[in-house]
Amino acid sequence: MSDPVYRDRDFRLFLGVRVVSTLAVMIQSVAVGWQVYDMERTPLALAWVGLAEFVPMFLLTLPAGAVVDHTDQRKVLSVAFFIQALSAALLLTLSVAQVRTAWAFYAVIAVFGVARGFYGPSAQSLLAFLVPPERLPKSIALSASAFQAAVIAGPALGGFIYALGPRPTYGTCLAAFCLAGLATATLGGRRNAPRTGEAGPVARVREGLSFVFSRPVILGAISLDLFAVLLGGAVALLPVFARDILHVGPQGLGALRSATAIGATCTALVLARYPIQRHTGKRMFAAVALFGVATIVFGLSRNMYLSMAALIVLGVADQISVFVRSSLIQLATPDAMRGRVSAVNMLFIGASNELGEFESGITAAWFGTVPAVVLGGIGTLIVVGLWMRFFPALRTVDRLDSVLPQS
Repeated sequence: MSDPVYRDRDFRLFLGVRVVSTLAVMIQSVAVGWQVYDMERTPLALAWVGLAEFVPMFLLTLPAGAVVDHTDQRKVLSVAFFIQALSAALLLTLSVAQVRTAWAFYAVIAVFGVARGFYGPSAQSLLAFLVPPERLPKSIALSASAFQAAVIAGPALGGFIYALGPRPTYGTCLAAFCLAGLATATLGGRRNAPRTGEAGPVARVREGLSFVFSRPVILGAISLDLFAVLLGGAVALLPVFARDILHVGPQGLGALRSATAIGATCTALVLARYPIQRHTGKRMFAAVALFGVATIVFGLSRNMYLSMAALIVLGVADQISVFVRSSLIQLATPDAMRGRVSAVNMLFIGASNELGEFESGITAAWFGTVPAVVLGGIGTLIVVGLWMRFFPALRTVDRLDSVLPQS
């Protein structure tokens, strides 16, 4: 506990908020996925869940980034948590009323997507205001460890709580989101410097996009993640694998959802102690290629243990990619642009995750669940090859601190 990062009250509270809120997101995700698939019994239903969350997030993330750069991130993040609490309350209401119409759940997930649109830029940019730049890479790795620990526990916990019924599940999420919102409002750290005479909101959003697209290293990193996860979104189809292929029930679904995070958490802990020092670009490309291979193995597996192992490896690969990408973006971005650049990054992440869920559901409905996952893994490997050619500046990045803004 001698490291200054651990002694910082705001950083510890930030980690606590991230753990509590991520647990709630994971628990709610397991419950919604199981309920909707149980009602509709088609992978297409899971595609609509992903799309319902993605559309409002897609529309709001960039404007939210401009808002974050002109106000206190803590206020924006608190509001986002309370909107997520509203979505949990609505899901609780649907469960109490025993509603069996999937579209009612899609509508509530759209409300949740509104919250995620504001959550992403505010949460991602806030960490850089809580710790000094020299401690940022380690703080990112520790934050990722806390996040992945919650991703491990959340689905498994969600599966066990859901055994008691959807009402205790959504009630737990409601309480967790409210707690996170209240705690966020008490965070200290640096604030945005007051600025006057800047361009209007549309121009500020355009500035954020221009910043990202003018820097090949940042653009290459976030677009690689976009297309790799968009194509390799096996996690979105886990309810189908749990029920119809591996036959392991909701508890097995929770275990499968946790497997990826087990690999990611172990990797994040190692990176917090031994951050990547050299050849970061090449190692990120290797990690994304490993992600594609693990996706293919998972798609072909009919054994629970092999499936778990493939998802653990997938989590290891994904965490290496996340560490490099997050560090590059945070270190290369000046304070005045953090909200907008974080918004662009979150838009790409949202597209890769929520839109990836939609893509996975659609391709599973067209080609079958297993072919959809295998083709996605193959597509990820193709993307790695193309991006190594298109973004040589990213491939040749050596040390992370080489991307610091020039003063």
